[in-house]
Amino acid sequence: GRQYLVPPNYASKSKLVEGDILKLAITQEGAFVYKQIGPIGRKRVVCTLEQDGNEMWHATDGVHNWRLLTAAVSYFKGKRGDEVVILIPADAPSKWSAVENIISR
Repeated sequence: GRQYLVPPNYASKSKLVEGDILKLAITQEGAFVYKQIGPIGRKRVVCTLEQDGNEMWHATDGVHNWRLLTAAVSYFKGKRGDEVVILIPADAPSKWSAVENIISR
């Protein structure tokens, strides 16, 4: 019943989306080891990469807006206006998405 924060690098590398089920093992040394054990259905959406006034990254398709992890955008060297391919839950609304790829313009 306790909640733990997932490191952004793990979340972006594993392309986690809202609804995925993770298992957490805490070693005797205190290290946290995460494992994705229940990925949910996903769908791909092609969007435009945007950045707001608070320097937070978003993907928009003109109707919906999803937040993105800075770690993922940095990894792909994204810039405002680039085309971004995101993963979102197939059957549920979400505020966040995973970055699958960024295509520079």
